Amino acid sequence: MTGLRSLSRLWVMSEEPTIDPADYRSVLGQFPTGVTVVTSLDGDQPKGVAIGSFASISIDPPLVGFFLGTGSTSGPAIQEAGGFCVNVLALDQMELCGVMASRSDEKFVGVDWTPAPGTGAPILPGSNAVIDCTLDRVVELGDHILIVGRVVHLEVVGEADPMVFFKGQYGTFGS
Repeated sequence: MTGLRSLSRLWVMSEEPTIDPADYRSVLGQFPTGVTVVTSLDGDQPKGVAIGSFASISIDPPLVGFFLGTGSTSGPAIQEAGGFCVNVLALDQMELCGVMASRSDEKFVGVDWTPAPGTGAPILPGSNAVIDCTLDRVVELGDHILIVGRVVHLEVVGEADPMVFFKGQYGTFGS
């Protein structure tokens, strides 16, 4: 039997289970997630990455977070910028999501973004909500990093059906 041990209020497995990566993706694909684009500025250049691992962490203080693979080029840009803006996508932003999920250096060509009030990070047109954050901390966890932001501004800016990722596909629920 595998036991748990405490490591400074964090419980960790004392033995590593063997999990097939295909099974992992299949099972976790059963959990629907919202879709966001996290934006930041690299100097004066806008940067963005599609994220499905966004979460509310705390109301007091107001903290949110998301995960990036350790090999992502977006992580260092966000850390250097010292802040980011989470754009909660609407279903009709499927094309924008595809561009932001790509490795293209031209993600913002033709995108008429506005600067977020706190960080200046891009607010994308057509998003349902925006959450502007200063960088609070970065934690390395396995093959990902958790980026935590302290919310400095947030607002609902649209009311379209949300974009949802489920079983490897994008869709929505609602009307």
